Amino acid sequence: MKSENIIVDKTFKFSLDIISLFKKLQQEREFIISKQLLKSATSIGANVEEATAAQSKRDFVSKMSIASKEARETKYWLRLLEDSEITKIEVSNHLNEITHIINIITKIIITAQKNINNTEL
Repeated sequence: MKSENIIVDKTFKFSLDIISLFKKLQQEREFIISKQLLKSATSIGANVEEATAAQSKRDFVSKMSIASKEARETKYWLRLLEDSEITKIEVSNHLNEITHIINIITKIIITAQKNINNTEL
């Protein structure tokens, strides 16, 4: 079910894609990086979802900032998978998507921080 929030939808779909990748990695007996990847990738969407119910603008920025950190960690694990040749599974599409997600979240945080600063003047 799609919501009307693009980043909520994108991070949810990305989590589903990473769950599929995780299963493939497990079948190839790659257990360490796959678990790290699963944790960080699914945490992105969870934090974005939490941000939608933030108690304040500052709380919203805080939750989105956590999502940003998790997204960057996810990118790290994907880059390790790609460059280490631990697996032959293609991850470039996932890398492209996480880069896009990072860019969107960064813009959301910058805009929200500007709005906070403007209301404090």
